[in-house]
Amino acid sequence: MSRTWFAGDLETVATFWRIARRDGVTLGFTTHDRDLWIDGVLHRASPGMVPSAIRKSADFEADSAEVRGSITHEAISSEDLASGRFDRAQVRIGLVDWETGVREMLYAGTIGAMTEEDGAFSAELVSRKAQLWRDPVPRTSPACRAAFCGPGCNLNPQHFTREVRLSAIDPLTNAAMFEGTHGADLHAGGTVHWLDGPQTGVVMGVMGPGDAGGLVLDVPIDDTTPVGTRARLREGCDHTLGTCAARFGNAVNFRGEPFLPGNDMLTRYPSPGQ
Repeated sequence: MSRTWFAGDLETVATFWRIARRDGVTLGFTTHDRDLWIDGVLHRASPGMVPSAIRKSADFEADSAEVRGSITHEAISSEDLASGRFDRAQVRIGLVDWETGVREMLYAGTIGAMTEEDGAFSAELVSRKAQLWRDPVPRTSPACRAAFCGPGCNLNPQHFTREVRLSAIDPLTNAAMFEGTHGADLHAGGTVHWLDGPQTGVVMGVMGPGDAGGLVLDVPIDDTTPVGTRARLREGCDHTLGTCAARFGNAVNFRGEPFLPGNDMLTRYPSPGQ
């Protein structure tokens, strides 16, 4: 039988929330004044972190929730927020009776937008019902819609991924140089997955080649990252038919319509002499 929460004037109830990041780290927090073990996960007392009201509906409209708190907590730092460690992390929010251990899950979703201001953070949570708003029918596009080495592309990522070591960092351009890396243009649109160092587990996108053969990354590089730090470097793709055919020999799996007329055809009119 389910429990009726907040039925009395005095309750031994606390809110808890659990964050499962994509790098495998799981963090737990609670509004209680002491740490609590829930489902084998230590939920640390974090009175400065406050969940907003959770709005749930019976229709297809996405449920909304938000969490605000201070980044002074040792488990959440501004560096982790900036590096994207919490992007698209799984979040569960619930109630727990800290005397009996009885608990009830209230919300499950992922972290959407995350902002930081004046030493505090705000995380917008996206419920699973948001997936119902996705367009199931792929729209036409001249470029390939498939993720490189992902479903639809069907190329083996092992053929385009190798382990490298950091040789230098350019803080001005946020570029990283790696030992034995040739053809920086081939890595535009690719990824760098750090295997050790202060940003272990963080995946950064390669925006393009930098000076001296470096790779400009889309996430700030930690200045304390030492030379020799290992990373997994994957090449990129510009999603054009020419590259797909000439470089990868994979035109049969190209997920785009490069020869389909665009909307500009609707604005064309015959001119004199035609």
